Amino acid sequence: MQQTVDDFLDYLKTERQLSHNTLISYRRDLLQAQEYFKDQGIEYWEQLNSHQIRTWVAYQHRTGHSGKTLQRQLSSLRRLFEYLIREQKIKHNPVKGIPAPKSGRKLPKAPNIEQLDQLLTESEQDVYHIRDRAMFELLYSSGLRLSELVSINLHDIKRREQQLRVTGKGNKERELPVGRKALEALEKWLKVRGNLAKPNEPALFVSRFGTRITPRAVQQKLEQLAIEKGLPIHLHPHMLRHSFASHILESSGNLRAVQELLGHADISTTQIYTHLDFQHLAEVYDKAHPRARKKG
Repeated sequence: MQQTVDDFLDYLKTERQLSHNTLISYRRDLLQAQEYFKDQGIEYWEQLNSHQIRTWVAYQHRTGHSGKTLQRQLSSLRRLFEYLIREQKIKHNPVKGIPAPKSGRKLPKAPNIEQLDQLLTESEQDVYHIRDRAMFELLYSSGLRLSELVSINLHDIKRREQQLRVTGKGNKERELPVGRKALEALEKWLKVRGNLAKPNEPALFVSRFGTRITPRAVQQKLEQLAIEKGLPIHLHPHMLRHSFASHILESSGNLRAVQELLGHADISTTQIYTHLDFQHLAEVYDKAHPRARKKG
């Protein structure tokens, strides 16, 4: 098995001219697989069949390898067997059609309530700080996507009704509530917006050039403000959307309502996107379940 790996890597180096780092990655993956199969009493790569490959994948997954890692390892094995077919040592590739287990989607980290209070507390009162605070209050208040925030026009804000109309993915419109703090921040911004905005500019939020602010500018402003406020986390706008979803769900437990507010077409997206911390769930269970309630 070792000689086959060496010949294969030499082929990749000389004929395919792959980089040194790529060759190291191939070697690492193949030697790990080789060690496992040798322990199973297999002496030659040509002896392997699809069932044995699947068993190895299952073992790797059980021992903590991620779907992404297994995908790479399977790719390395697949290329090795393609080489063996090329050398006419085997006729079929036993790795063909074997998928790697899917990796779980990671939840985006989100600032907690104390960190958000620290971030959104008023500080300097120049026009840019007033604009930035209004943007970030609105992101957190209404759970907006960054693209939705920068697309808002003046006529989308219904101040009397305390509502906001946004256009989300697939050009789907939805009406969202706007919280008291966000409304207060918006009122302050609207009083000074004319100092920046060009005449007839429809965008609610504008840059120093007087035109609609860009997504990248919002990202940079949030990163800068987080540093100014001394927050120990690297902030980006999506994290405020996640905080909104998490905090609403923790307080209400109403997944369908959060789905509507976020504008998710599929509730499975909301289930992955938001999470309830276990302590909160345990408290709800203890208070609500007939078999869990303590006797008075």
